[in-house]
Amino acid sequence: MPTRPCWVEIRTRSFEENFRFLAGLAAPHAELLAIVKADAYGHSLALCAPAAVCAGARWLGVTSVEEGVAARALCPEARVLVIGGVFPGQGAALIANRLTAVAWEPWQLNEIEIAAQDAGAAAGSVPIHLEIDTGMSRQGVDAAGLLPMLARFSAGSPLKLEGVMTHLFAADEADGTVTEAQLAQLDKVLEQISAGGQWAEWLNVGNSAALLAGQAEAIAALAARHGMKALLRPGLALYGLAPAYEPTFEPENPAPLATALTRLQPVLSWKTRVTGVRTIPAGAVVGYNGTFVATEPMRLALLAAGYADGIDRHLGNHFSLLVRGQRAPLIGLVSMDQTVVDVTDIPSVKPGDEVVLIGTQQGETITAFDHADVTGTIPWEVFTRIAARVLRIAV
Repeated sequence: MPTRPCWVEIRTRSFEENFRFLAGLAAPHAELLAIVKADAYGHSLALCAPAAVCAGARWLGVTSVEEGVAARALCPEARVLVIGGVFPGQGAALIANRLTAVAWEPWQLNEIEIAAQDAGAAAGSVPIHLEIDTGMSRQGVDAAGLLPMLARFSAGSPLKLEGVMTHLFAADEADGTVTEAQLAQLDKVLEQISAGGQWAEWLNVGNSAALLAGQAEAIAALAARHGMKALLRPGLALYGLAPAYEPTFEPENPAPLATALTRLQPVLSWKTRVTGVRTIPAGAVVGYNGTFVATEPMRLALLAAGYADGIDRHLGNHFSLLVRGQRAPLIGLVSMDQTVVDVTDIPSVKPGDEVVLIGTQQGETITAFDHADVTGTIPWEVFTRIAARVLRIAV
C-alpha cells in the first residue's frame, strides 16, 4: 500500500564512502568503530550497519543490548559494542548474541558473569570494555572504584578485560585543552591497570570531533605506550557532517578537518509533498493560535509532515523549506501531521510537488545544522528526532 508522502532517503553509498575516508584519516594510527546507535542517528540501523561492514568496518557501536541484537542479525560477523551497558536481565541476550558490553558498575559485571557461567562460557572468553570517567561525570568508573573492578577480571572468571574506554566530552573545542587533560588522566589510569597486572588490547577513545581535529595520532601514541591498539568511534562524520568546533580553529583548520569539509557526503535527505494549494485574503489567520495573520493575499501550500514526524514546532514562522528549488517560508505553528508554507512567490506550485526539509533541491540546500541553529539544538538531535513512522528508503 502506498504510504503517506513523508520519507527519508538514505544514500548508503555515501555512508560507505564516508567510512572509507575517515578510516584513511585514522590509518595507520587507529582502527574505527562505526557508531550506529539510536537507529544509526535516525538514518536506519538496517541500512547503515550493513553499509559500514561493506565499507570495511569490523566494529559497530550501539546503545543497548536490544540494538545489539538487531545489529547482530544484520551483521553476523561484526564486533558489536554495547556502549550503554547492560541492564538487569539482559546478560543472557548479551552472551547469546556475542555482544561486547561497556561496563563501569560492579552490578553490570555481576549480570554478565552470571549469564556467562549459566551458558558454560570458558574462562576469559567474554570481552568487556571498562569505561573510565575522566571528567564527564556521566558513566565510567572513578579512581576509587578502579581496583575493585579490575579484581573482577580474575583467572577463573569468564570475563576478559579487552578494552579500556573513555568519552572525550569536549573534543569539539578547538583549543584541545580539555581533551589533553582527559588523555593525561587516562594515561595515569592505564599505568594503574598495568601495575595491577592487567592488560587490555584496545584503547577505545575518540569521536568524530577528535578524529577530524587530528587527535588520532596522539590517541594511538598513548595506546602504544601501554602496548595497546587505538580504536576511535566516529559518529556524526559517518553521516556526512563535520562537527562545529568552538571556538573555531585559528588561523586555519587542521588538515583532517579541512579535507573532511570537502569530502564528507551527506547521507540523509528528508522529503514530503504538497498536498494542497490555496489562496487566502489579507487578514486570514494561518494555523493554531493565530500566530500568523496575512497582511496581503497569499498562496499557501499544505505539506504532509508535522511535529509528529520530527519537525520542531519552534520552526514555525522562523524557517523555510525547499519547493521547486526555492525557499518557501514556513508560516504558522507546525501541526502534529501537517505544515504550511508560503508559496506566493514560487510560480506553478501544485499538489504532488516534492518538498525538501533536509537535503538539496535544484542547487539549494538545507542541512541539519540549519534546523539546529534555529531551534537551539545540535544536528544529532535533529536527525534522531525524525520519527520512526517516517519511512527510510535506500537510494
